[in-house]
Amino acid sequence: MRCNARILVLLALVLVEPVRAEPLATLPQAFAAAWARHPLSQSLPLQRSAAAARLDAAAAWTPEPTALAIGGRSDRFNRDRGAEEVELGLAVPLWLPGERSASRALAAADSGLLEGRAGSLRLQLAGELRAAWWDWQLARDEAALAEATAASAARLRDDVARRVAAGDLARADLHQAAGALAAAEADQAEAAVRVEAAAARLQWLTGSAPGVVELRPEMPPAEAADWLAAHPALAELNARAEQARQTQELARTRSRANPELTVATRRERGASGEAAERSWSLALRIPLASGPRHTAAIAEAGADRVEAELAAGREGERLQQAAQLARSQWQAAERRRQASDERARLARETQAFFDKAFRLGESDLPTRLRIAQETLAAERAASRARIQQAAALSAYRQALGLLPE
Repeated sequence: MRCNARILVLLALVLVEPVRAEPLATLPQAFAAAWARHPLSQSLPLQRSAAAARLDAAAAWTPEPTALAIGGRSDRFNRDRGAEEVELGLAVPLWLPGERSASRALAAADSGLLEGRAGSLRLQLAGELRAAWWDWQLARDEAALAEATAASAARLRDDVARRVAAGDLARADLHQAAGALAAAEADQAEAAVRVEAAAARLQWLTGSAPGVVELRPEMPPAEAADWLAAHPALAELNARAEQARQTQELARTRSRANPELTVATRRERGASGEAAERSWSLALRIPLASGPRHTAAIAEAGADRVEAELAAGREGERLQQAAQLARSQWQAAERRRQASDERARLARETQAFFDKAFRLGESDLPTRLRIAQETLAAERAASRARIQQAAALSAYRQALGLLPE
């Protein structure tokens, strides 16, 4: 009994203990985790099964399942002479001319639209994730820079305090150094909050906390000549237009309800003691044309087709302009990164000169603090430019319809 109780306790602990996901290290890992949490990712297998079932139904021999009809008559409740009749029939719906092939084409278009919608949603999720990922990278980098700045300001404050105690500097200089340290600590606290907010957004998308990783930009894309035709957003609209075309074709063939062929056998007896007779019947039910309803169905499908085709054309124009703009922004971000790196390099060298001059007493503290602020601004601009260049590259890949890799 004790052993069983221990086993139950261990099982309870295992069930209660939450499963902790491993931190995400790369953008493709984050995208895979985010897509696994997407509602469409969970329902897509079932929707594909439904699309396959519609294809099978369109390939069947009849548009609807056959029906079994059973009937009978008897004089038991009036004259009661033993007259009875039993009828057993089978009703088989028939395809209209061209309806079966049009139904198969529409089912295939529905399946294509499902895959197009899935691809478009994957790309939309990639865009949202890319924005959250680089915002987190930028916040994390600024937090590291703020921490380094606070540590440098603390060292400067301690150095000034020693020189004030030795009588080399005035007490006002210590106040300036302490004020610079307080400002750096305030920036550090604000940067930590931004990191937490960016990480929370990323964790909401992926279900896992981001790990500490190095800046790892995506690969520059090799823009193909037919990139627009393979773009997921345009593929969905083209699939929607194809579905509208096939719906219109099917509406043209369905000018009336489906005919119905009925095969029946009847067993009847006129009175008790008479021999039962069996007969067979064959009937064909042909509905008349629906007229205005058929015209309305064709018109509605045609309107959907025109709307979808025009939307696909406009979307293609927008995607071309967006890709061109994203490429220009990526190239501009690359030039800005190079200029910011050069500015930061020069600022660091200048700060080294003034640090040495301040230690030797050849420069005053206000100049030392001003140079430190200029170096900090240059470092922050260079760091931001590197991340913005990586984010612009991701945006360019997003404009081309490419997923994170």
